[in-house]
Amino acid sequence: MRLSLHRGLAPRLHGLARYGARAAVLCVLLGPVAAAPAQVSAPASLAVTALRVEHLTDPLGIGAVHPRLSWRITAAGRNSMQAAYRVQVAATAADLAGGRNLVWDSHRVASGTSVFVPYGGPGLRSHTRYFWRVRVWDTSGQASAWSAVAFWETGLLQPADWTARWIGPPPDPADTMPTASPLLRRAFRVSGRVRQARVYVTSLGLYELYLDGTRVGDARFTPGWTSYHHRLQYQTYDVTSLLKQGDNAVGAMLGDGWYRGYIGFSDQRGVYGKRLGLLVQLEIRYADGHTERIVSDGSWRTAPGPVRMSDIYMGETYDARRERPGWSSAPYDDHDWTAVSVLDPPAAELVAPVSPPVRPVAELKPVAIFRAPSGETVFDLGQNFAGWARLRVRGPAGTTVTMRFAEVLDPQGNLYTANLRGAKATDRYTLKGGGEEVYEPHFTFHGFRYVGVSGLPTPPDTSTITGIAVSSDLERTGAFETSDSLLNQLQHNIVWGQRSNFLDIPTDCPQRDERLGWTGDAQVFAPTAAFNMGVDGFFSKWLADLALDQHAGGSVPVVVPNVLGGDSLRAAGTAGWSDAAVVVPWTMYVAYGDRALLERQYPSMRAWVEFERRRAGPDLVWRPGWQYGDWLAYHSTDAAYPGATTGTDLIATAYFAHSADLLARAAEAVGDTAAARASGSLFHAVRTAFDHEFVTPAGRVGENTQTAYAIALAFDLLPDSFVAQAGKRLAGAVHAHGGHLTTGFLGTPILLPALSATGHLDVAYALLLQRSYPSWLYPITRGATTMWERWDGIRPDGTFEDPSMNSFNHYAFGAVGDWMYTTIGGIAPDPASPGYRHARIAPHPGGGLSSAKVSLETPYGLLASAWHVDGGRFTLDVTVPANTSAEVTLWNTTVDAVREGGRSLDGDAGVRSVRARGDDVIVEVGSGRYRFTTRARR
Repeated sequence: MRLSLHRGLAPRLHGLARYGARAAVLCVLLGPVAAAPAQVSAPASLAVTALRVEHLTDPLGIGAVHPRLSWRITAAGRNSMQAAYRVQVAATAADLAGGRNLVWDSHRVASGTSVFVPYGGPGLRSHTRYFWRVRVWDTSGQASAWSAVAFWETGLLQPADWTARWIGPPPDPADTMPTASPLLRRAFRVSGRVRQARVYVTSLGLYELYLDGTRVGDARFTPGWTSYHHRLQYQTYDVTSLLKQGDNAVGAMLGDGWYRGYIGFSDQRGVYGKRLGLLVQLEIRYADGHTERIVSDGSWRTAPGPVRMSDIYMGETYDARRERPGWSSAPYDDHDWTAVSVLDPPAAELVAPVSPPVRPVAELKPVAIFRAPSGETVFDLGQNFAGWARLRVRGPAGTTVTMRFAEVLDPQGNLYTANLRGAKATDRYTLKGGGEEVYEPHFTFHGFRYVGVSGLPTPPDTSTITGIAVSSDLERTGAFETSDSLLNQLQHNIVWGQRSNFLDIPTDCPQRDERLGWTGDAQVFAPTAAFNMGVDGFFSKWLADLALDQHAGGSVPVVVPNVLGGDSLRAAGTAGWSDAAVVVPWTMYVAYGDRALLERQYPSMRAWVEFERRRAGPDLVWRPGWQYGDWLAYHSTDAAYPGATTGTDLIATAYFAHSADLLARAAEAVGDTAAARASGSLFHAVRTAFDHEFVTPAGRVGENTQTAYAIALAFDLLPDSFVAQAGKRLAGAVHAHGGHLTTGFLGTPILLPALSATGHLDVAYALLLQRSYPSWLYPITRGATTMWERWDGIRPDGTFEDPSMNSFNHYAFGAVGDWMYTTIGGIAPDPASPGYRHARIAPHPGGGLSSAKVSLETPYGLLASAWHVDGGRFTLDVTVPANTSAEVTLWNTTVDAVREGGRSLDGDAGVRSVRARGDDVIVEVGSGRYRFTTRARR
């Protein structure tokens, strides 16, 4: 048996020091405790809610040919478990309501599965809507009513469904890449009453689509960022209400975006291609039954528009005097427009999205307006975020208003933009005159809190600038609150860091000339991300691109999508970064129970571990090649606080072992038992090699750093007899630095888990609550509203770190959120029953906190834990969703001292089993609400 603290696994083994490494880990390896026969409460009304298809609610234009269906169950009583279900699917809501002409009827299926149930009917047709409903039976035999009707609608499932042609502006004679955004249009007639209209659209570059002057949809930065050489997303829109009988027009504006704009390093532009393109297919179904198709082809016309330049890094220049009123409406005179060119289709596969698109998610009003020494009018929006500024202005034609963006101010009170590096991050708007004008950019975003504005023709007020925050529109699933206001602000900063950087892909930062999908950042933060938001579809999309961008030999690039090409340092595979190929799929599997995702990524996972094995060589110690190591671990020239450096070979070998271990678990989960045994043997062999190379007979690990001990403990790399000593040495390394941390991107997420698992919960809490520099809370004392890239982004004397790498909106160090949820709040998944089918609830108070409450919308419903301490009395309120169970741990007490709802645990409805484990009490419960009270042992 092995000590294991893998992020994404549960429980965190806080009782390790009390029970010993191997006894404490039994529950991790064996899964849920054997349950006594459940006492079923009196029948309570069952209901089926929250119907989902794949990862989406009522999705339009899905690409899955065998979609998976999920639902939640609500019940007033306890111990409510699904025993059977029935799914019905029909082509119309009326047929479904009548139970006739069904496309598929599963009939009653004896199964407790309510998440990712595969559709088992006949093959689906393209561009077709299917209606569905569910009813369930519980273990007492009670049946629910039919759920409300939900639907899914397929997109274009086969390449032959596309008859549209790729089009774009004519080629530039100078073979350059213009910066202006072209407009494209076509007029058409609607010949009768429309029953239904759908438009399918994608682009090379970004697009905005219009029908008769109305923008189609509210998604931004479509079609999204994928590995464009391999696959390209298309969107589906319901445009029935936008068409009218008679003359109509469809129009589009294109922008460079990630496809043709500046991206990556070395001032590179046009990484994916030089020419923008558009593909549009509008399908109209008339009330009389006939259909018509309007497609992009050589009949379209094009002209330059008012967006003179638009780039993700550089900003946007918009000249309202160049607007073309009515250009996307009919009638419109386009005789001076140019015929489009028909383009060769790209090799990329067209795919439907599996994740919500980017949308505006919040508006922020200025909290202060002031004149900076530079002369600019500065609007402080009070929050660092990703997005843009909406400008509201009046003035004469030809007036240009310039907006610059910054995260912080310099000591003089001006915008601090040195850390943007080559990103100009500047928007310019030239007025057309004649009244109030409102401008928002089309194809750029910035990372900022402060907007510096110059050229305003009239004095500003709070309506002049509004911040528009944008992000992938992910459901907020987690909530965290304690009695400590700074910890609550830390959670706020973590969430805003995630919101700012989960913009279609998991980026590192939203402000400088980078904004790339760094794999290391993503893998350390993935467990926290899955608490805060519903990221199952989001990471499913990104992982598909990771596998496509993976090199033939198994190495994984450090950014996905890979825009850094064949750079020898980054293409060769890097420990901790490329290991995202294994860590993230496993983390998603544990959080959501999506076995199909694990199966899809499994070949990629195996290829990466095999690459690591080859790279390490015969002795299984990974030495050669470029490594980032414990990136941005604290370093200082201050002799009193020298920081720490952990050897890259130690970290690389540790991650090799970790990925082999997770691969063994994944192989077991997908049913590949032979590979599970082989990977398990590889893990043990690398573990032995690690101990031989990096652990002394006296128990010193590597360079004696916090990261060295944390990674050895978290990845279970030490002999049994060295575990307690390593925990003690780790705590000593913290004390040696005055109660501060020295870890970087890879060491930080596992630092507190390693401390608390080895009996040093007090040290872990002290580290988390440390306010002086460097610490998690220090940036908050400096006014931070998001996570910083570096511990010392702004030093105590007010000076800045190296501007070449000093983001103030970088989520990596926010990976501590996982420990906050699992240890302070006490909720965690059980990897033996993934997706929270069985949860672990074990809050561990400390740090002087008097209360904490956390909740998570799991695939099955709300899981919640709320505790407070009053004198020696501990009260824990627990909510467990229907069709699940949970193990509740009450620390340092006895069975006789525990009460639930004021009663003893014996015979309590909903309580499945009770046992003592050392000094603690373990209670297995079914679904429902519970209140446990106890007093600590004396």
